[in-house]
Amino acid sequence: MSFVRPELADAVFQRREAIAGAALAVFGGWIASRGGLFYLPLGLALLALGAGWTVLALRRLRFRQTGDAPGMVRVTEAQIAYMGPNVGGFVGLPDLAEIRLLTLRGRRIWRLRQADGSQLHIPVEAEGAEALFDAFAALPGMDTLALVAALGSQAASDGRVVALNSVDRLVWTRKASGLMTR
Repeated sequence: MSFVRPELADAVFQRREAIAGAALAVFGGWIASRGGLFYLPLGLALLALGAGWTVLALRRLRFRQTGDAPGMVRVTEAQIAYMGPNVGGFVGLPDLAEIRLLTLRGRRIWRLRQADGSQLHIPVEAEGAEALFDAFAALPGMDTLALVAALGSQAASDGRVVALNSVDRLVWTRKASGLMTR
């Protein structure tokens, strides 16, 4: 028998990484307040580490979407795998050329395009899709704040309407080294 409401326990469990980062930052502040040549730098380092961890955890939390979409996502080393009921595939992060966020009839889908033109579509709410944040963050030139902001808005100002009830938004593209891709 639990004395904690299930909703509260679930909310704390989802935010556990941000809570741990904030606790580390508070602990670092407390250590730094002790002063001295040893405690002040150690405390400030822990404070900075905890603050950075908290910011990253809050971005990951905003990236996670609720809902029930078919399929599951697995990120292994430098490869993204999506296994859906009808479609699926694999994309290597070094081969990734473009990431777009599509909104089709109210459902948002990541469209990952490789340099050879092949594409993989992954629903934002698919099981394990929150692991895509770390994979996308490792890409060169990726702005994680823009990545999270793309999920926060329904229709982006730089998005283009491709059909009725459909929006296509470019999130990231690999900078080509003199080669044209499209």
